[in-house]
Amino acid sequence: MIFPSECKYIGSAATKPHGDTVYFLTKYLIHPVPEGFEILEVEHAGESGYMRPVKSVRQLVGPNDIAVWEGPITPHDRVGLIRKALSTGKRCTIFGAQDEHMTFVLDPDFAGLETVHVYDIKPPRPNLSATIHILEDLGFFGQQNIMFDHHVRDISEIPADVYPCRAGGFPKTLDRDELQGGEHIACCVTGRHICSECYEDEFVYEDTCPLSQIAEEPFIARCCRADRSGIGIYNGKFGAVVHWGSSPRTMLEAVDAMLEEWHKRKEETHG
Repeated sequence: MIFPSECKYIGSAATKPHGDTVYFLTKYLIHPVPEGFEILEVEHAGESGYMRPVKSVRQLVGPNDIAVWEGPITPHDRVGLIRKALSTGKRCTIFGAQDEHMTFVLDPDFAGLETVHVYDIKPPRPNLSATIHILEDLGFFGQQNIMFDHHVRDISEIPADVYPCRAGGFPKTLDRDELQGGEHIACCVTGRHICSECYEDEFVYEDTCPLSQIAEEPFIARCCRADRSGIGIYNGKFGAVVHWGSSPRTMLEAVDAMLEEWHKRKEETHG
C-alpha cells in the first residue's frame, strides 16, 4: 500500500508554471489526463532550493485503475480513508478537491496497521468505545498506524434479576431497589462490595466489568474503580485502563501512553 503520511508530499501536476521542477517536499504528483488522473512518483535532481529539477518520473497507476472520492473527508482519518478506498473496488482512490489538499491510497490494505482492542459495556452509552470512534473519525490517531477493534458487551443480554443502575433502562437496579436475597445480580466488583455492606443475604453474581472481557492486547478498557486506572497487565494482557467518567483528552492520552510503552516492550522482547 502507498498512502502518503501527509498531504504536503503530494503535488498537483495540472500545470507547469516553473517548467520541469517540483516543490522540494513533493514525492508524488496527481496528474490530470484526458481519461481522468494518473499518479506519478518523482525523483528530484539536486538537494537545494524550494523548486527542484525532476530527475525521473514513474507512473504508479493510470486512470483506468483510479477512483475519485466524492464528498468531504477528514485527511488525517487514515483508517477511514483506507476503508473508503477499499469500497471503491479500484487499485487507487484520490481524495480531496483540486482546490484543496489532496491525497490518495494505492492498493489499500489493513495489513500494516496494528490493532488496539477496546473493551466496554452497554447500556447506557459505551462512553469509551463511542469516544474512540469520534476521535478516530476526527483524525487524532492518523499518524499512529493503528485501528481499533471494539468489544462492547451488551449486559442487557445477561438473564439477571438485578442490574447496576437505572441509567441503563433496567427495571430493577442496585441504585434504586431493595433486594430480598437470592437474586441473580449483574454487576462489577463495586456492586458486590455494596451488596456485602448493605445485606447479609447471599446473591448470585455475574461480573459486568469490561476488564473481565479482556482477551487481546494491546487494549484500552473502561472501569469504575479509579485505583485500576493506568497502564498494566490484566488477564495476562497488556493495555490501559481509564476511569468510567474519563474525558476524551484522558482517553486520547491513555492510548498514546499505552502505545509508547507497548512498542518499548516489543523492542525489548525482539531486540
